[in-house]
Amino acid sequence: MLDARKNWIRPKNGIVKDKPMRMLFRRTFYFDEIPETAQLMVSADSRYKLYVNGQLVEAGPCKGDSEVWYYDELELASYLRTGKNVIAVEVLAFPNEHGNGSFSIFRTGHPGLFVSGKAESRHIAIDLSADEQWKGCIDPDFSIIKESDIFAPLQMIEERKAHPEIIQWKLTDYDDSYWENAVYDTELSAEFSPGNLSGRVIPFLYRKHKQFVGVRSVQTEIEKAELELFLKGSHSVTVEKNQKMIIELNAGEEETGYLYLKIAGGKGSCVKILTSEGYVQEGFQGDLKVPFKKDRLDTECGHLHGFTDTYAPAGNGTHDKPEEYAPFWFRTFRFVRLEVETKEEPMTLLSFDYEETGYPLEVKTRASADDPDFEAIWDISERSLRRCMHETYEDCPFYEQLQYVMDSRTQILYTYTVSGDDRLARKCMDDFRRSQRCDGLTNSSHPNYESNVIPSFSIYYILMVYDHMMYFGDKELLREHLPHIDRVLQFFHKHLTRHGYLDKIGGLNGRARFWSFIDWAAEWKETSGIPPATLQGPITMESLLYIYGLQAAAKIASYLDFTDLSDSYCTEAKNVQNAVKKFMTGKKGMLTDGPGIEEYSQHVQVFAVLTGTLDHEEGKKVLLETIENKETYPQCSVAMAFYLYRALEETGLYEYTQEYWGIWRRMLAKHSTTCIEDEIQERSDCHAWGALILYELPSVILGVRPEEPGYKTIGIRPQPGYLNEAEGDLLTPAGKIHVHWIKDKEGKLDLTYDAPKDAAVVIEKS
Repeated sequence: MLDARKNWIRPKNGIVKDKPMRMLFRRTFYFDEIPETAQLMVSADSRYKLYVNGQLVEAGPCKGDSEVWYYDELELASYLRTGKNVIAVEVLAFPNEHGNGSFSIFRTGHPGLFVSGKAESRHIAIDLSADEQWKGCIDPDFSIIKESDIFAPLQMIEERKAHPEIIQWKLTDYDDSYWENAVYDTELSAEFSPGNLSGRVIPFLYRKHKQFVGVRSVQTEIEKAELELFLKGSHSVTVEKNQKMIIELNAGEEETGYLYLKIAGGKGSCVKILTSEGYVQEGFQGDLKVPFKKDRLDTECGHLHGFTDTYAPAGNGTHDKPEEYAPFWFRTFRFVRLEVETKEEPMTLLSFDYEETGYPLEVKTRASADDPDFEAIWDISERSLRRCMHETYEDCPFYEQLQYVMDSRTQILYTYTVSGDDRLARKCMDDFRRSQRCDGLTNSSHPNYESNVIPSFSIYYILMVYDHMMYFGDKELLREHLPHIDRVLQFFHKHLTRHGYLDKIGGLNGRARFWSFIDWAAEWKETSGIPPATLQGPITMESLLYIYGLQAAAKIASYLDFTDLSDSYCTEAKNVQNAVKKFMTGKKGMLTDGPGIEEYSQHVQVFAVLTGTLDHEEGKKVLLETIENKETYPQCSVAMAFYLYRALEETGLYEYTQEYWGIWRRMLAKHSTTCIEDEIQERSDCHAWGALILYELPSVILGVRPEEPGYKTIGIRPQPGYLNEAEGDLLTPAGKIHVHWIKDKEGKLDLTYDAPKDAAVVIEKS
């Protein structure tokens, strides 16, 4: 941890009060020869983008919280040249009030820039650390616009008026003589997290230049063919004075990227850039006012819905030195509507493109089967996972960019399966460990600048740690997390009733202390994702999830040789199971949604199977009942499909996945390029908990999974279900494995595989 109390600066009068602020910093220096090295440690409160001689180098810092504030180490030598050089840093600072800033980004009330480092050649060294040689100013006409009056967790949409004095501020020939020297922030202390910085623990996000693939709609006198050339970067277009141009652009797929618009002239004009996931229908639904969605390409009956950045150009850009508008944060979009309205001067659009960005996920696993839709389902699933991985895992890149523990548990499994990369997963587990409250529960999403608790989500944190044990077997990591796991379980233990099952610990969103969300089942729409049994008392799902967490924790404790602790978890799990069977078995012989309430759901039967609360035959019977009578029982949605598929596998009903893949076939039919959040409101078009096939095809259909902690033994246990052939190359911590199987006429599997020579392999053909 770096003691960094001396290198925080801010512009004079750069104190954030009640709204976000855009701070600009410059450091000019000279070299007679190209420096051999220029190493900087950089951080900011709240976010920075660092440029050298006008070129974007990096954005950061990595998202932390009140206990951990990260810094980045940058090597700038390749960006420097002889003569004059300029480091320019743009900082977005959020105020302390939670509702006036991005929910997932922490801040201190003393925003600014941290820089420490120097540039060196053989003959000279220049200290570039933050001091009075840096200059700073504040953009006077910059505002962050809340994306909704109802729920606005992102808060990155801009309303910006350009000033001629600061348009070219990143360039070397810019005159900053009127800027004031930056000042030290003397408020930071050793107890304040930015005063003690931690090094970045994940790779930098990648950036890849991309162009829009085409124009979908035009409201302008400019010919569409001319606009197509403009998008390719080979032609500029001019909007004459007192004219309005609206064009809708297609990126080809859901993207997360930094937008760049370069223009010349256009003083007094207004530019609006709307980013959208797809075309929607008229009207809104639900508490969050979600637009109705059908075919995402429906331009005839649909319209684009999204968030709009507004920019008023200075008008002093030229072809040789254009004015550029680049929103500070990356945008999520599949389609973009560009609207330009000129006044007394024409505006020339020189270019409009973007840099795709995200976590550098390297997909090394490839798998296929004889379902004709699997290739397309894999494509939208892989893209969903990529778009929901940045500095954290994310529930959705468009609306929230929050790291929820339920979402992240399955996203991490998908990551392990396709890439074997656990770096973001480790950070995720640490994030939730640090979010733990005094009562033992973790935040349901973290980093989050406020308390945000869904009690059962803390169980998914335990499952995350268990999954890492099975794939990597890192005992040091497990020992670090086990005390926090025990505290989670103690919370639930303290809330057991005298009958032995969990008491009511939550309820409806906004009406109870905690939201007891389970799943976006269609039948639970009025109770915000919870069985209606919650209106009368405890819900069975929370007891079953407690059992599930106890069982996973018992295996972790056993692996660490804490035998007594493991035994105590097992005993507790059995006691709660007995209570659930005694008080939640209904007249149908199925487990009810709550004690004494004759209401049933597929979810309860699924988790009764997964926890062994019902034996194999009982579980198979009740699960089959929910499958054959779907209209009678709330069904698992996209969010819970992973657990449904595990129960189908456990009970020998895996062939029924054929009809449940219909969820994804319907996504394809609506021309989705990523996995939707749910099928009720379809709020988000990109939710990576739906990237199920990335796990299902390699790990279940081909059957390659860790047989014991640390992948010491490779299990190959294919679940063919309705399929007749499958093949793939799978990357695992034990090495690369090739598997191929095909069914013969009797339905038996002819299986071949290739694994590392020294690998222990266990094979079981169903």
